[in-house]
Amino acid sequence: MEASFDPDSPFDPDDNADPAPIMVLLVDDQAIIGEAIRRALAQDPDIHFQYCQHGEQAIAMATDVAPTVILQDLVMPGTDGLALVREYRTQPATRDVPIIVMSTKEEAAIKSAAFAAGANDYLVKLPDTVELIARIRYHSRSYRNLMQRNQVYRALRASQQKLLEINRELERMTNLDGMTGLANRRYFDECMATEWKRGQRAQSPLSLLMIDVDDFKSYNDTYGHVAGDEALRSVARALRSCCARPQDVAARFGGEEFVAVLPSTSSGGARLLAEKFRRTVEQLAIAHSRSSSGPVLTASIGCSTTVPQLDKAFTWQIERADQALYAAKHGGKNRVGIAD
Repeated sequence: MEASFDPDSPFDPDDNADPAPIMVLLVDDQAIIGEAIRRALAQDPDIHFQYCQHGEQAIAMATDVAPTVILQDLVMPGTDGLALVREYRTQPATRDVPIIVMSTKEEAAIKSAAFAAGANDYLVKLPDTVELIARIRYHSRSYRNLMQRNQVYRALRASQQKLLEINRELERMTNLDGMTGLANRRYFDECMATEWKRGQRAQSPLSLLMIDVDDFKSYNDTYGHVAGDEALRSVARALRSCCARPQDVAARFGGEEFVAVLPSTSSGGARLLAEKFRRTVEQLAIAHSRSSSGPVLTASIGCSTTVPQLDKAFTWQIERADQALYAAKHGGKNRVGIAD
């Protein structure tokens, strides 16, 4: 809310440089007052004038005409002028509009009550024309400046929000594998480091699945790299569907290898999920005529579960899962290997 008019300010009452028109709404039950104010303001071509004779219509009319200043009578039949001032301050359209209260009395108590209700200024009617126009111009300029600052602030906030969204999208893209849409190797390493430390603090189990698509080189040689890429995308979608918890992270480790980080997951739970994923890949029924484990594309999985210890790095668990994957591959493929 703007401060009341300062007669000692450097504002020049004769300054007509305001580029935007001033809209004044007078709310007063006396038509003779309305006509007097209209004639006084007619001397200034930049001021547009609207008159409301009934207090109960003031809010609706103010919302409609969008005044830059409201001249408000305090005593009106059936309407409490102070209550109306307070009502202006509760409405979005008039919350910040400057209000100049007009009264027939120059009393400190009435002035105090007017300012407490939300008025910006106080005049005894009928005021001198020069003073009235000066105060209207002062409050209108302050109001327009406030609206411009608010508009700039909103634009800045919108720009900041847009920038934040762009940065989030860039961060998301930085952490994703472009072909499969899973997390990439970089994000996997960060996730493993974080979950390893979390497991150390909480002494909770951390499980890891290392996954390799069986005989994928021969698949590419037989069906081509375009079909190979689509097959990897299908495997990635299957892995994402199996890692259903928000804390689970499915990632592409490289080439035809994938990983799944499963925080707070026991060895039994990890093995069940690995078997579910293995069957899901098999049930995709992607034809592979040169597969050594059947007529369709399959995957082998190495599963490792441990409670992270301070004397080991997370790479130790990756090595254990990789050893389990090696055992599964050499044990006939299309199976789950469990690390000791």
